[in-house]
Amino acid sequence: MWLYLLALVGLWNLLRLFRERKVVSHLQDKYVFITGCDSGFGNLLARQLDRRGMRVLAACLTEKGAEQLRSKTSDRLETVIPDVTKTESIVAATQWVKERFLSSFPLASPTRATCSPCF
Repeated sequence: MWLYLLALVGLWNLLRLFRERKVVSHLQDKYVFITGCDSGFGNLLARQLDRRGMRVLAACLTEKGAEQLRSKTSDRLETVIPDVTKTESIVAATQWVKERFLSSFPLASPTRATCSPCF
């Protein structure tokens, strides 16, 4: 009796896991923008997503960090070094991302990005 109940609970959990599993198809067509890619979590995530075939746009703090990341990844990963304290740098980084995105998807309609200083 207990064995049947245990098997039923195990089967229910397996079915629930299978149903709730979310899979993203066509990873090679997806882009992701990650900040903080010099080290730590951002660096690890950028490398893992690159290995899985995604196109990674990585924002690094230093040129050294960007170079180290590029040396460990494929050509699908591109780096940018924005200065988050300057509005012009953020606008330039936004434009950089739009250029990369629109060059791959010419039919995509860009959203209007507004950047205003926070006072």
